Amino acid sequence: MTAAIIDGRAVARRMQSEIGTGAAEVASRLGRVPGLGVVLVGDDPASAMYVRMKQRACERVGIQSAASILPASATQAEVEDAVRAFNEDIAIDGILVQLPLPSSINEEAVLNEISLIKDVDGIHPVNLGFLGMRGREPTFTPATPTGVMHLIAESGIDLSGKEAVVIGRSNIVGLPIALMLTNADATVTRCHSRTIDLAAVTRRADIVVAAVGQPEMVKADWLKPGAVVIDVGSNAVPDSESDKGYRYVGDVDFEQAREVAGWLTKVPGGVGPMTITMLLANTLKAAQA
Repeated sequence: MTAAIIDGRAVARRMQSEIGTGAAEVASRLGRVPGLGVVLVGDDPASAMYVRMKQRACERVGIQSAASILPASATQAEVEDAVRAFNEDIAIDGILVQLPLPSSINEEAVLNEISLIKDVDGIHPVNLGFLGMRGREPTFTPATPTGVMHLIAESGIDLSGKEAVVIGRSNIVGLPIALMLTNADATVTRCHSRTIDLAAVTRRADIVVAAVGQPEMVKADWLKPGAVVIDVGSNAVPDSESDKGYRYVGDVDFEQAREVAGWLTKVPGGVGPMTITMLLANTLKAAQA
């Protein structure tokens, strides 16, 4: 068996074309394009790169991007003021706080400042809480897990009754994707560093979502033949043949897994493009409200 590759780039391109059409319709109706405000604190190179990628994606689909860039020495009040300024700006429909924040900043307090109707990254505690409650609907769902759900849908798999394993328990990916899979009627096991015999647990799963941040940790013999495997990891590993001296790999050993899995995402080119696309989709949704 050789896995069918779920092409996140192709899905993202298709969705971004639709988002561009929607953004143009908003501009025609409101007299302005949808707006995304980004708060970046500190000089972490990876965070700065992610912000630039999001800004370029906004340009491609006709969304205005504004950035509030603060030094690592910024105070709690300054970071919260940057969020509140975007809350009050009628040209800004969505707000993204780039994580992680410096250790000196209370992350929860900052996220609590985001207006629920502008929480396009879906990480306000109220939105995450609604995601975990039956009969409640969050205003927005987190970008990366929502992208994962779209990619699973691309495989044509009906999640109802299927067994899913999520490896990782972060607030950004592991927790919300487990809740979203549960809401789709899958039976979900959340795994982490203290899970006993992680390979055996994973081997039962019809759907595996790897979001643990460990390069190529998930091996072929961890997988049930024919499983849907979604790799959220993005890990830099040394590569002497690369001009940069490194390359990115996922949490799944791709070359091994492709011989066992039924469907599989690549790194790069799988979940990553979908994360940005869902952020754009949520920003458009906020502008259309």
